[in-house]
Amino acid sequence: MAILWFFLLYLSQFILLSSSSSSLSSSSSHSSSSLDITLLLNKIRPSLQGETENLLLSSWNSSFPLCQWRGLKWAFGEGTPLVCGENDHSSPQWTNLSLYKDPSLRLLSLQLPSAGLSGTLPGELGELSSLKSLYLGVNSLTGIIPLELGYSSSLSEIDLGNNLLNGSIPTSIWNLCDDGLSSLRLHGNSLSGAIPEPALPNSTCRNLQVLDLGQNGFSGEFPDFLTRFRSLRELDLGSNGLSGQIPATLTGLINLEKLNISYNNFTGMLPNFEGKFMEDEFVGNSPMLCGSPLKSCNGRSSSGLSSGTIAGLVIGLMSAVVVFASLLIGYVQGKKRKNRGDEEEEEDEEEGEHGEGGEDGENGVVSGGAGGGEGKLILFQGGEHLTLEDVLNATGQVMEKTSYGTVYKAKLGDGGTIALRLLREGSCKDRRLCLPVIKQLGRIRHENLIPLRAFYQGNRGEKLLIYDYLPNGNLHHLLHESKVGKPVLNWARRHKIALAIARGLAHLHTGLETPITHGNVRSKNVLVDKFFVARLTDFGLDKIMVPAITDELVAMAKSDGYKAPELQKMKKCNSRTDVYAFGILFLEILLGKKPGKSGRNDEFVDLPSRVKVAVLEETTVDVFDSEVLKGIRSPMEEGLLQALKLAMGCCAPVPSVRPTMDEVVKQLEENRPRNRSALYSPAETRSGTVTPF
Repeated sequence: MAILWFFLLYLSQFILLSSSSSSLSSSSSHSSSSLDITLLLNKIRPSLQGETENLLLSSWNSSFPLCQWRGLKWAFGEGTPLVCGENDHSSPQWTNLSLYKDPSLRLLSLQLPSAGLSGTLPGELGELSSLKSLYLGVNSLTGIIPLELGYSSSLSEIDLGNNLLNGSIPTSIWNLCDDGLSSLRLHGNSLSGAIPEPALPNSTCRNLQVLDLGQNGFSGEFPDFLTRFRSLRELDLGSNGLSGQIPATLTGLINLEKLNISYNNFTGMLPNFEGKFMEDEFVGNSPMLCGSPLKSCNGRSSSGLSSGTIAGLVIGLMSAVVVFASLLIGYVQGKKRKNRGDEEEEEDEEEGEHGEGGEDGENGVVSGGAGGGEGKLILFQGGEHLTLEDVLNATGQVMEKTSYGTVYKAKLGDGGTIALRLLREGSCKDRRLCLPVIKQLGRIRHENLIPLRAFYQGNRGEKLLIYDYLPNGNLHHLLHESKVGKPVLNWARRHKIALAIARGLAHLHTGLETPITHGNVRSKNVLVDKFFVARLTDFGLDKIMVPAITDELVAMAKSDGYKAPELQKMKKCNSRTDVYAFGILFLEILLGKKPGKSGRNDEFVDLPSRVKVAVLEETTVDVFDSEVLKGIRSPMEEGLLQALKLAMGCCAPVPSVRPTMDEVVKQLEENRPRNRSALYSPAETRSGTVTPF
């Protein structure tokens, strides 16, 4: 019996030791997980996502198989890539939860563009020994570029463009030249200071082909060391504060295909590029910059006179000019004071008698009013019935307050209704610059644009824009308010609205003698009638605003999610930035979601990122608004997926990749919904009733 007892005791100890050994083995296996995975989970993910949880980064979790971690590509220690078949989700890699424990795994690529990242760049990125590509462009990353990034042993492609990064470029970034740096994109941040030279003298960065530092705040002279980077194919230093002369040795970059040094403060003579680059690549610099393809530099050095002789002549000439200018200024100022009132009266009389012929109509001027001296009313086609007394005596009701001013619904004495926009105080202080723009806007006529009927300017500087009043409200309310009685916006109706907006923008871009950009494309600026005909309003108003107000619009467009990544100042808005805003608006129509910051927790809704996530997760159909899918058997046959692809193309981060609005119109016309009966049938409302049109 004693022998049996000792045997059982020995057996229990053996089992306990075996269990402990197994536990230790498991613990050892966990602790020997890949160093790259440890860095991702403990350092890199928390830093990149900032204070708010990020949908894409939430997949970096040990409860998900490694192939489901978004934006990452892996390889094993011997260089064999981890294959994650896109269409084979039943493969072992897609279901293996313990694969992340393999200590030989190394991260090859981190690609999360337009992913809604709002944190900072962690220095631990430089510790990823096998990382070759880092794509984090078009996010909201803040802070500096960490010094440690330059000590990565494999990094060759970096794209951190269109973020909110500040500070200077660390000199260590050029250390990557030794390891094969081929592309460095830092476009559209707030980086500043001089562009640093490599620490190693005579560094040639032999593999670097793309260097994009445009739209930052760099200062100092042209970085001469770049002329040693002979493999460069693209160089963008545009929209910075660089100064001095452009070195002639820049022509030695024989592989250079794209160059942008516009909008800096460069002076002197341009190197002879032999017609390789156009004027756009050099505009916006000092007037002292000359040479082909800009103005010629004739007379700068062809004269045989010495520099001292030239200086003497210049000083003498300037003295004579100063004396003459003093006399002339006194005479002109007196003349101006005498004639200013007469000139304005003559201008008003000329406009009133002759109007101004235009593309689509004429305009006249009504001055004074019932009591006299109350201001001036300029009439355009369709507004001839208005009088100054009508406008001044109209009873107004506030409809909306915008960055441009306040919009009123105004009742006229005869029972008619108009929309009045009272422009903000301080807008367009120079009347002579303001009126030509107003007159251009007053001539624009298109079925998908709200026409300007009249313009009033009071003696105290107040300005009123007068439009037709449309009672059914704007697209923003139609999409996002769920009031009883509102019609359901099925795919046929949304397509009609999107096509109308596209046609209106295309007319502004290419249908006028002098094209204009809208500058403020958003759902609140699209009016929709009961037949689902959409018309754009607010177009071109940035042209009559002072810069302080227009820059507010850019900030508002960013907050609301409509701002193109490259747009920093409203004066630089163009047809491509309009296309980007249309793309966001089209996604808003398709998804039924408000872009930009929402009222709840101030969360930023990035519509393109939502679509990208859905495509990656193969749940694309789920991103559409439920009303869009009503009555749809096949999203492909009905053109929904093609429409989504078109909207995403309009939102491309690179402006040149975006289609033109004419191309958008063509694609929408070719891709009409098959089931168009839903467009003309009685309007099903959100209350479930039917409202006949």
